[in-house]
Amino acid sequence: MPLPPCTRASRSARGSRPARRSAGIVVALATVAFVCASAASAGSGPKPTALARIAKHGDDPTGNVNHDVSPPLRTLAPAPDQSGKEKKEKEPKKGLPVPAQSAADPVVQSSPGTAAAPAPGPGFDGIGQGFTGPSGSFFVGSAPPDPNGAAGPNHYVQIVNSDFAIFNKAGTPVYGPVPTNTLWSGFGGGCQTNNDGDATVEYDRLADRWIISQFSVSTTPYLQCVAVSTSGDPTGSYFRYSFQYNNFPDYPKLGVWPDGYYTTFNLFNASGTQFLGPEICSYDRAKMLLGQAATQQCFTLGSSFGGLLPSDLDGPTPPPAGAPDDVVSFATNSLQLWRFHVDWSNPASSALTGPTTLPVAAFSPACSGGGTCIPQAGTTQKLDSLADRLMYRLAYRNFGDHQSLVVNDSVTAGASVGIRWYELRDPNGTPTVYQQGTYAPDSSYRWMGSVAMDHNGDMALGFSVSSSALHPGIHYTGRLAGDPLGTMTAGETSLVDGAGSQTATLSRWGDYSSMSIDPSDDCTFWYTTEYIPANGTFNWHTRIGSFKFPSCGAASSDFSLSATPSALSVAQGGNGTSTVSTAITSGSAQTVALSASGQPTGVSVTFSPASVAAGASSTMTVSAGGAATPGTYPVTVTGTGSSATHTTTVNVTVTAPPTDDFSLAASPSSLSLTQGSSGTTSVSTSLTAGSAQTVSLSASGLPSGTTAAFNPASVSTGGSSTLTLTTGSSTPLGNYPITITGTGTSTTHTTTVTLTVTAPPDFSIASSPATLTISQGGSATSTISTAVTTGSAQPVSLSASGQPSGTTVGFNPTSMNAGGSSTLTVNVGSATAAGSYTLTITGTGTSATHTTTLGLTVTPAPGVANGGFETGDFSNWSASGVLVPHVVTTSAHGGTYAAQLGASTAYNGNSTLTQTIAVPTGTSQLTFWYQPHCPDTITYDQIQMQIRSTSGTTLATVLNACTNTGAWTSVAFDTSAYAGQTVVLWLNTHDDNYPSDPTYALFDDVAVVNYVPAPNVVQNPGFETGTLSPWTGSGAFFPVIASGGHTGTNAARIGSTSAVNGNSTLTQTVTVPTGSPSLTFWYQPHCPDTITYDQIQMQVRSTTGTTLATVLNVCNNSGTWTQASFGMAPYAGQTVVLWFNDHDDGYASDPTYFLLDDIALR
Repeated sequence: MPLPPCTRASRSARGSRPARRSAGIVVALATVAFVCASAASAGSGPKPTALARIAKHGDDPTGNVNHDVSPPLRTLAPAPDQSGKEKKEKEPKKGLPVPAQSAADPVVQSSPGTAAAPAPGPGFDGIGQGFTGPSGSFFVGSAPPDPNGAAGPNHYVQIVNSDFAIFNKAGTPVYGPVPTNTLWSGFGGGCQTNNDGDATVEYDRLADRWIISQFSVSTTPYLQCVAVSTSGDPTGSYFRYSFQYNNFPDYPKLGVWPDGYYTTFNLFNASGTQFLGPEICSYDRAKMLLGQAATQQCFTLGSSFGGLLPSDLDGPTPPPAGAPDDVVSFATNSLQLWRFHVDWSNPASSALTGPTTLPVAAFSPACSGGGTCIPQAGTTQKLDSLADRLMYRLAYRNFGDHQSLVVNDSVTAGASVGIRWYELRDPNGTPTVYQQGTYAPDSSYRWMGSVAMDHNGDMALGFSVSSSALHPGIHYTGRLAGDPLGTMTAGETSLVDGAGSQTATLSRWGDYSSMSIDPSDDCTFWYTTEYIPANGTFNWHTRIGSFKFPSCGAASSDFSLSATPSALSVAQGGNGTSTVSTAITSGSAQTVALSASGQPTGVSVTFSPASVAAGASSTMTVSAGGAATPGTYPVTVTGTGSSATHTTTVNVTVTAPPTDDFSLAASPSSLSLTQGSSGTTSVSTSLTAGSAQTVSLSASGLPSGTTAAFNPASVSTGGSSTLTLTTGSSTPLGNYPITITGTGTSTTHTTTVTLTVTAPPDFSIASSPATLTISQGGSATSTISTAVTTGSAQPVSLSASGQPSGTTVGFNPTSMNAGGSSTLTVNVGSATAAGSYTLTITGTGTSATHTTTLGLTVTPAPGVANGGFETGDFSNWSASGVLVPHVVTTSAHGGTYAAQLGASTAYNGNSTLTQTIAVPTGTSQLTFWYQPHCPDTITYDQIQMQIRSTSGTTLATVLNACTNTGAWTSVAFDTSAYAGQTVVLWLNTHDDNYPSDPTYALFDDVAVVNYVPAPNVVQNPGFETGTLSPWTGSGAFFPVIASGGHTGTNAARIGSTSAVNGNSTLTQTVTVPTGSPSLTFWYQPHCPDTITYDQIQMQVRSTTGTTLATVLNVCNNSGTWTQASFGMAPYAGQTVVLWFNDHDDGYASDPTYFLLDDIALR
């Protein structure tokens, strides 16, 4: 009969990832029909298909791009959050080859199990919206979360897109949450700069190590970033690696195996528009456990296959020695199994063989080929099934009398979706489908599963469950090892009943979950996946739960036995050693007695010690007598314990005695000498074969003017000599390879010492800035820098000359090594004459002296003259306007006089008073008092004070008010930004000539003076902690941290860059200092609307919410940093709330927001 047609799923990218990803992916296959035909015609047993020939070595680079060892993870600062300001989906889902739809599923379990389900054990929320740990809080920036986790002896490590956290078994977070690329801080390249996700974490039980991996794909080259802990402490240091790929390596999945860490990928072209087929790679586990340079070996398959998973070892018992890693995918009504054998010593011998086709009960991938059909309560939004692939993990366990692999995927189950699960046995012999079933006990939809087994062979299956009447929740079921095959016999149990559904247009869910087994008892299952606490989008949470079957007890005591190296070459008359290691695989430690058999006549084997406690090691020494017959012999090492006996093999090769030989080396192997100097290196010899001999030493390749001398000139093998190289004053500069020759009686060897000849040491000196302008009585600094120009650094002492009378010069430090710098401080006395001077700065070194100059301009002392008007006139001031100011005596703030601007009768225009001043260097402040009389509104009448340039440009608006209090009010404004500049103080009143409300003001006690700023009572004023804390955010849009601060790196962004209907508010409660405190802050407005609809606001409020003062209420779109200042004397000693707010009317074309930075109250 005709074969059913093959189908593929078409996928559309539903996210807003950058343009390098296609908006949709459709993969066409020329050979799919052949694949489906092969699967459909398979017999009852496994059948290798002809497609095995398409497996080929990948063309990706084999060596790691980079590797190093990290500082302890717990000491690393979190990497910058890259989630951005707009929430979005992570990498768009990319479709894979999908088996054809089949007939009705014949193995559906349509009712729940009746046996008691394992009760939930310890459980707790993992990373999700609002989750808080030692490193701060997590806020969802993308979906789906890709939850994954692993249990260790004392910790549970969870990883999501794109953060991770570490918990103790009680659920207390001990580290995190931090971006995953924090682990690669300081590593360089894409692993450090990108935080792209698709991460997995594994616990390597055989080595007591943690493995964390994620890809780097937002820049090229494409990388897989892999970190292996240096110990069992997940918060400690890690050996870090990066491996490169030529094509986009999507959906990486990690498996632990004794001979490698295996990872599968789905390869796509750079634009994401074409599926190229799967790739499976093995990383050299042995090298990575030691932190050594490591390689990868990869195989690719044609685009007929996809979604491969590597087998992942559970339990203490490794697979049989040399067993390949099993790799599984699915096809129409079948599973496909490959065997990946890796040979690290001879990569050409590595092979990926298969696939072996394992027929299974008919099934159809859920949602018509893996699409979107999962319903939820309270919304029409459907969720993605991701049924075009098997679900992580492919869990492997060796039970001794058999080996098992368990895996699952999501399939159509009548009118709903269920989970098809499989147990495969004897994967490395004649693999069979031992049992299978589709768990769909009612009409709800179950998908996104993960399955594993405990040491008894009991099985646990965790999954998501949802329906049109049910919010997505987290459930699990299971079965005991002896239960009827093909059935989940345990009742279904909830870890979390969802309280919300995922709404809007967000369909992504998963993309996977994680069931792992606790190594401390090999019984407890740990499961993690996502749920929604309330209807919404990008508000996912995750749950970490545990449970175990009551019948699962601790495993009996057992151990493993291994030898490193497992092959020895021993010459007649010589010996060699191998380390025999034991490890507890279950239960407790037992005494293991060691013995050897199979050694030939003339070869003896000893162990030191002869017995060890399981978990310890012994040194095996193999000694070959002079009469031992050359050849290779398998020596069996037996470890006999109280409850078990294990063996391992050491291949011993006996060789004939070698001829006399030696090696030659120099340490150091390079010398750097200045002209006319000398240096030494030690030339050592070592016996490599036979007996010692006399070795004569000589040197060649010396540059002109250079001599070489050995002491002694000859040595016996095993000895060493000191080589002295001496350069002449005219030896040419450069690098020279000096050949050291050792001439023995039987052979000659050479080694190389690289000689670098450099010029004698010298340095340069410079000042920055090279000129200083200081007012009388002031001071300023310049940095005196030195640099090594030739040779090595030398001590340099600093001195100064040429300073005018009354001026002193100091250095800190007064001397340093060349290459360092010093701060020069010039203190100008108040009596120093104004003028220009040249200071000479001298640097005196051990071999040279150099000078530089510093220009000094002394200006008259700055400040305001006649600031209290006590001359009785406007001396030093300029008065102008339609109504010229005048001096009054009726109501001075201090002394007798004050200045009146404006009048008590109406006038039309300005009344202006100005003075040009020099702002002091250093930290300074403008202070003044004013008495306002403005019965109108600020729209028509104003009382103003500005700082202007001498050309009339407004540098800062200090005061712009219209109040009618008639009370003296103080103003303080920080003028440090204008230090050393000449500016104009501009006082002004403006009246609109309306008869009933004339405006005038009195000004007094105007001063600009240096001051020491009082402590700032505002906490985190510049947001340089990278968080808002202790500020409180609220409103329709929660304020965020933004880059591009006024000073430093960060600022707070209040309001959204897209339209929001409502407020965005940031507040902090502070206690106002006593005295005459002042509030200052900088803001950058972005308000393209008008103040009628949108506002940027700042108010001082009471703790009950009453508005005490409105400091700012504007709407402008200048986009420039602007300083605001406000006198806080009326609230001195009170506790108040600093209230910053952005209000947007939600109109799409003109969103309003502002940046806030450098808030000070002192």
